[in-house]
Amino acid sequence: MKDDMIKNVRNDRFAKLAGIRLVEVSEGYAVTELTINENHLNGLDDVQGGVIFTLGDYAFAAASNSAGITTVAINVNITFFRPPAGKIIRAVAREINAQRKISGYRVDITDEDGSLIASFNGLGYRKTN
Repeated sequence: MKDDMIKNVRNDRFAKLAGIRLVEVSEGYAVTELTINENHLNGLDDVQGGVIFTLGDYAFAAASNSAGITTVAINVNITFFRPPAGKIIRAVAREINAQRKISGYRVDITDEDGSLIASFNGLGYRKTN
């Protein structure tokens, strides 16, 4: 990952506020992690869906910008399968396809047991010249 893109991704103030850590980044790939605390829970005492979405979105942002081309989301969606077990959730983003202007990513979000809790798909617009 190019240094200027590391700065842009690491400068995500909302991810920092949520407590999300960038664990690993390589071209077309990223891993993010979050340790769940009381602030991440909804009224049912489950992890709030927006927290899970943000974890996946941050992994997508890191993976899609990892080649040094500024990339922004143009379409994303998430499917929730089950509430997480344990205190740590992890998102692993993988590039599915990258063209000159459009790139696609799948992000698997798992809990401590490695169980799939959500699947996030992102389509990015690459701001090339």
